[in-house]
Amino acid sequence: MFNCRFISKFMGVKTMFWSLLIACFVMSSVSLDAQSGGGAPGLRIDVSGANDEGDFGLAIQLVVAMTLLTLGPSIIMMMTCFTRMIIVLGFVRNAIGVNAAPSSQIIVGLALFLTFFVMGPVWNRIYDDAVTPYIEKTMKSSDALMVATSHMKDFMMNQTRREDVQFFLEISRQGAMTRDQLPLSIVVPSFILSELKTAFQMGFLIFIPFIVVDFIVASSLMSMGMMMMPPVVISMPFKLLLFVLVDGWYLIVQSLVESFNVN
Repeated sequence: MFNCRFISKFMGVKTMFWSLLIACFVMSSVSLDAQSGGGAPGLRIDVSGANDEGDFGLAIQLVVAMTLLTLGPSIIMMMTCFTRMIIVLGFVRNAIGVNAAPSSQIIVGLALFLTFFVMGPVWNRIYDDAVTPYIEKTMKSSDALMVATSHMKDFMMNQTRREDVQFFLEISRQGAMTRDQLPLSIVVPSFILSELKTAFQMGFLIFIPFIVVDFIVASSLMSMGMMMMPPVVISMPFKLLLFVLVDGWYLIVQSLVESFNVN
């Protein structure tokens, strides 16, 4: 429904940057060892590193990091508030009736930066509780990943309806679980389903005043006998005027930001 090529290109550039950075790191460990007796030098590529006991190896950590970067667009769209943002903003554009203003790139960009704003407190907690201890070598990579996952799961559960979680638990035929025991395979689809429901409910409420304007204009044209005049030609300026007078963009953004339960 929405053009997400802008996000794909943005995340593709980011992935390429980190790939080049990791490649430079790997190539920096290439050593040329001169053999005794004047023999030809040997080429050795080493990705090994000093790891704490019980921690993942450096090669596995690189694979995990590259996987997360590759799945970056999917993570942003499916595990954050981006889905609700982009759907509601798309409903606003369609309700006004101006399909080219704002453009898809502006809609995606606005939704993306609103997502960064709403998810800021969550990502700050992840940085303080997981990234910083891992950089300071006071926490293993596996523990840091579990802490970061728990923060993301708490955010998603705060926005998810209980009946949606119960629905996926019944489908998966798993027994009753506490909130902390729920796996991501249950939390993520439940969160997406709840976001879709909430976004379409907000879109319906946004459409109502604009439909009223269309109805009034169409009735007025029919009462004056102007059957051949398209109602949208007359109603669009009135809808734009109504949207500007009530400061529509401020109300939409305020409603979107305040609709999320971020502790």
